[in-house]
Amino acid sequence: MRAWIERFEKMGELKVIYEKVDLELEMAHIAYAEAKKEGGGRALLFAKPTRDGEVLQTPVFMNIYGSRKRTEAIFGREIEQIAARVQKLIAPDHPTTVGGKIAKLLDLWRLRKCFPTRSKKRGECQARILLGKEAKLSDLPILKTWKEDGGAFITMGQVYTRSLDGKARNLGMYRLQVFDDHTLGLHWQIHKDSSAFFCEYEKAGVPMPVSVAIGGDPLYVWCATAPLPKGIFELLAYGFIREKRAKLVRCVTNDLFVPGDADFTIEGFIDNPSARLIEGPFGDHTGYYTPKEAYPFMRVGAITSKRDPVFAATVVGKPPIEDKYMGYPTERIFLPLFRTSCPELIDYKMPENGVFHNLIIAKLRTRYDGHVLQAMHAFWGVGQMSFVKHAAFVGEDAPDLDDYEATLEYCSDRFSTDRVVVASGALDALDHSSPQPLFGGKLGLDFTGAKVKKKVSAVSDRELFDKIKPLVPEAIKLKQYAINGANPIALLQIRKVRPVKAFASALESLKEYLSIVIALDDRNNDVENGYMSLWRICNNIDAARDLTLGAIVLLDATTKDEADGFNREWPKDTDCDRDTIKRLRQKGLWDYDEAFERKFQLL
Repeated sequence: MRAWIERFEKMGELKVIYEKVDLELEMAHIAYAEAKKEGGGRALLFAKPTRDGEVLQTPVFMNIYGSRKRTEAIFGREIEQIAARVQKLIAPDHPTTVGGKIAKLLDLWRLRKCFPTRSKKRGECQARILLGKEAKLSDLPILKTWKEDGGAFITMGQVYTRSLDGKARNLGMYRLQVFDDHTLGLHWQIHKDSSAFFCEYEKAGVPMPVSVAIGGDPLYVWCATAPLPKGIFELLAYGFIREKRAKLVRCVTNDLFVPGDADFTIEGFIDNPSARLIEGPFGDHTGYYTPKEAYPFMRVGAITSKRDPVFAATVVGKPPIEDKYMGYPTERIFLPLFRTSCPELIDYKMPENGVFHNLIIAKLRTRYDGHVLQAMHAFWGVGQMSFVKHAAFVGEDAPDLDDYEATLEYCSDRFSTDRVVVASGALDALDHSSPQPLFGGKLGLDFTGAKVKKKVSAVSDRELFDKIKPLVPEAIKLKQYAINGANPIALLQIRKVRPVKAFASALESLKEYLSIVIALDDRNNDVENGYMSLWRICNNIDAARDLTLGAIVLLDATTKDEADGFNREWPKDTDCDRDTIKRLRQKGLWDYDEAFERKFQLL
């Protein structure tokens, strides 16, 4: 961490904050806004983190991955170069020349560096060792991010676990709630490898060792999030990218191994695998609070550290946040792997305002009828991609997928209701819109066909709104997108007083002017803000319930309640705390205007 702080400073990518900043809300709010600056802002080093007025000795390092420049610096090369190496391994060539054969042998020889080494000596991360009652979580600068969070939690912890038989190991990154000085919650969702290991220990009724590393080489954090095939230890990806072995050391109180250069390591056991604590609520990367749920927890038996450690942290909430830049290498590096299941895949994007797992746009080289449907289900059946809610497929003639405006118009020109697929399947544990947890509707859209004939007459937003208002009295604002396409999209902002489907038939009288209508609430939405509207839409719909395919396509992206047949608790947005922002303004640490705050719906 210290080395990367110095490197970022030389790159002009670091801002040091010497003022006292409280770990409760203040620090997270500063980092949250910084990540939304053009290009992702700078990495932040908080020199004087405080809790209850007391300054803690360990500085906090945030927004580490928060720019393309810093991300590529961490990876040590252009991301596309790493993706090309992956492609070369998956689809190896067969060299015929002596030089080509030697180069191939060298490539294979380099793979030996993927495998971590285990040292018998203690590492830098064990220069200081606190055991038992002396190992207190309150000594660490752990943040509380959002006002209604259930407490402070570790946001960038590398969680190391192993299978019961010791043959498989895993590195993951999960929310880790601090319950007290010696108790740490483990928010690993049911589909995670650590959760699968945990089930083995629970069935056997024996304690499970868990170690949490913080800091060290920042590449460890990305490896913890990498969607590697089940059973592959994530630090193999570290060795592949760094072209050097990760150096691990044995923990002091359990038999797990962690990187020797970690700044902190929290060691312990899940003493009673059958026991649970209520974890949450917490604001999460969806931009919503996730509800309280029961999860296992570990008892802390030791905390070790370097002599002069730095505490790494991040903040989650509405996009764009730091994971925008962490997601970029994931997207690029794993493209060759996805092609093994879908060979005709040319490219894909998972927009950060689609919250990654809520939206994928894929460019496909189609060869026969039904090819898109085959690819759609291939995506929904591959690892973590199976949690994607909305999948849109475009043809090889589509614009560059980074050009969202052009891609939207391309899709508008090729939309047809007979190319809409509504299916059901597994959902991410953080999804809130479906009638039941972990399972719900999925939407597949095929835009690979020929252009369709324009079926509506183009009118201005004002004219269209005036036509809709008598039919939908709760309408308060309208904005059209892809207006030049064959199927313009009308975002309709309403003050909701009844289910959206109640006015579906009334809108059909305007089929001369309307093709696709998406309804949004009036609260904290602005249909003029396409970026945040997409975020809201992708979060709020369950296709099996919220899509009406008629003369007009109507999509309900509003908040749901019992009137909509929704009986779960609908979560709140992750909104910044006004009193905290007021204090930060007084300290000179918040200089954002109302336009910026509205643009990213901070309040």
